[in-house]
Amino acid sequence: YDAGRDGFIDLMELKLMMEKLGAPQTHLGLKSMIKEVDEDFDGKLSFREFLLIFHKAAAGELQEDSGLMALAKLSEIDVALEGVRGAKDFFEAKVQALSCASKFEAELKAEQDERKREEEKRKVRQAAFQELKATFSA
Repeated sequence: YDAGRDGFIDLMELKLMMEKLGAPQTHLGLKSMIKEVDEDFDGKLSFREFLLIFHKAAAGELQEDSGLMALAKLSEIDVALEGVRGAKDFFEAKVQALSCASKFEAELKAEQDERKREEEKRKVRQAAFQELKATFSA
């Protein structure tokens, strides 16, 4: 669905994707879908942010009537309709997506840990500065 081949899904690409999947959304609905998972506030979805939709759906963090929940539900399959081969392909794709999701979670955890370390370093520097300031003030 990345028509621009820039590695992101923008508003118009999301609109076309939702229409093709049979769950069309309003312009405001599409904007709110992007806003809900747009971590870097660039107004478009990266692959990582796209995976976040399914992570939030699995965790029950999406509103039942939201466009993102509709998108997450579209990733289900009816074996009676698709047949065993279709289900096999679907589940293989799901396994692939889950392994990507676990990598995604590991990246998120690493980023959070890095932020914590940076915050601790900042506090140590600030305390050292306050100590120096106190010696010069006395």
